[in-house]
Amino acid sequence: MVAQGNASKRQKIRAENERIILSAAEKVFAEAGFGGATMQLIADIAGLPKANLHYYFATKEELYRRVVQEIFEIWLHAADSFDSAIGPAEGIGAYIDAKMEISRRYANGSKVWADEVMHGAPVIQDYLETSLREWTTGRVELINRWIAEGKMDPVDPEYFLYMLWATTQHYADFGHQIETLNGGKPLSKSQWETAKATVKQVMLRGIGVV
Repeated sequence: MVAQGNASKRQKIRAENERIILSAAEKVFAEAGFGGATMQLIADIAGLPKANLHYYFATKEELYRRVVQEIFEIWLHAADSFDSAIGPAEGIGAYIDAKMEISRRYANGSKVWADEVMHGAPVIQDYLETSLREWTTGRVELINRWIAEGKMDPVDPEYFLYMLWATTQHYADFGHQIETLNGGKPLSKSQWETAKATVKQVMLRGIGVV
């Protein structure tokens, strides 16, 4: 029992240290990019010795890929309600809500992804060619089915998804611009709710479901 307790304690410590490291890495990669980031700077932000950082992540690329994987998996989970919805109003509406909330809570992760893609995805091209392609194909099929069932106006599913991503992720990737235009202050909770409602109104009305 003592051994099990010690193992559980070690697992909790490991999980907490990984959380601290990933949070620090998101911030550094978002601000400095992959090329400008250093393991020492990430260790300093995390408040851990550099040796501890290398214990959990042997290289900067390994840590970077983990950061990218984290935000990608969060985005994938956001589509769960999309897939199980009875129609586009419910599914796409819930997806917009989830993506907007991710932009609010995980802005740095979104910025890391955007910066990587804008530089030609030198580290995560395999994600784009496999996981993202497969996810997109599945959502295209779902949207086409809704169109065929007469539940929404005909649109090109891929371009519609690009529009959804661009709009919802704008609130993370261009957060500084939004804050500047908001008097130098982050959006309040009520402003976020208004933003989500506005995006849903425009998007759903554009496909004829509201």
